Amino acid sequence: MFENKVVVVTGGTDGIGKALVAEFLERGAKVSTCARTAEKLQALENEFFGKSLFSMVADVSKEEDCKNFIEATIQKFNGIDILINNAGISMRGMFQETTLETLRRVMDINFWGTVYCTKFALNSILKNKGTIVGMSSVAGYRGLPGRSGYSASKFAVNGWLEALRTELLETGVNVMWVCPGFTKSNIRNAALNKDAKPQGESPLEEEKLMTAEECAQHIIKAISKRKRTLILTFTGKETVYMNKFFPSLTDKLTRKFFFKNGKLIK
Repeated sequence: MFENKVVVVTGGTDGIGKALVAEFLERGAKVSTCARTAEKLQALENEFFGKSLFSMVADVSKEEDCKNFIEATIQKFNGIDILINNAGISMRGMFQETTLETLRRVMDINFWGTVYCTKFALNSILKNKGTIVGMSSVAGYRGLPGRSGYSASKFAVNGWLEALRTELLETGVNVMWVCPGFTKSNIRNAALNKDAKPQGESPLEEEKLMTAEECAQHIIKAISKRKRTLILTFTGKETVYMNKFFPSLTDKLTRKFFFKNGKLIK
């Protein structure tokens, strides 16, 4: 069903984004992606040489970059069928010690990047009765300690997409948000620390996490079924359920998971 469809994946050079690019190309789609690093985009172009792939350097936290990227994609492929707002960044640090610049940067990329790209692609997606996907997180349902800015950005993404979905309910456009749970991805290595600098390492056991490729398969299946939400992993579903029906208990369980001897360890 994705043959010759135009799919936009922001942040397509690493992790889930790259896995999505690869899978959609394999299924015969025309794919457009962006990232901040020209070298990574060139490596991606080389890897998928001969495939219908368009790439462009763009920082989704910048409105003008998003506008230029979406317009260039429409000019290249004559429209957009599916937009996956995948580009994102995480953070780790206790709020008391975290600079406001860290929170501002996370919000600019995760929330405003989703808003900007969707705004400029919307008319084309409406015309094609396509799909808008927001990459959210369990942190968009349950605030996570040490990730206050990240949680805020994902709560904002969920609320905004829910409002947009309701506005577009009778247009033929499907709006969906995805919560991958903890996944093997570069997002934690690139996560900002309390001083808005890259963390550089992950405090989680990456080998036990879902792969980006498996996550991409789930997302594509959900898109094909035009789902409303996709929450992956047992832990993710359990957390959302527990937080909805037993919020005070979930506060304590979440604290226990992330802290040891009063210190943030994950």
